[in-house]
Amino acid sequence: MTTRPVCRLKGISKSHITIIAIGRARGEAETELVDRYLNRMRPKPKLIVLDARKSRNSQDEWHQIREHIPTGSVRLILDERGENITSMDLAHRLGQWRDGGRDLTCIIGGAYGLAEDARLSADLLLAFGKATWPHMLVRAMLVEQLYRTQDILRGGPYHHN
Repeated sequence: MTTRPVCRLKGISKSHITIIAIGRARGEAETELVDRYLNRMRPKPKLIVLDARKSRNSQDEWHQIREHIPTGSVRLILDERGENITSMDLAHRLGQWRDGGRDLTCIIGGAYGLAEDARLSADLLLAFGKATWPHMLVRAMLVEQLYRTQDILRGGPYHHN
């Protein structure tokens, strides 16, 4: 039986989450799914969507993204070469950062992928498996996992325990 990473320390503020994504949503269903999870979260993450048409390559996209990363925040970058971890492990890491007073910035690159210096700047390089996923599905999977980790850290029921 695994122990749950419940981190309910008094006096520690909740961390703020910023999600930076390249490319606007084209489908209503994907947008509704992302919004459904964002609206369940407390505090609600800030979603910054950057225009992919302003970029010619991954370096251009990284320059756009960097301008929006809050100073001192932890960087969780989605990349197919990243780590595959469980929801419980993700909750544990996010809980440690939150309890250390760190804000979180999640970054989803565009069609060009992310520049090498972007990947090297990550505190956590995260993959949702080895497959290549459409960006809007990655966005939806990310916000679902963030919602799930908040629930785990709050001590809510988790069906894999």
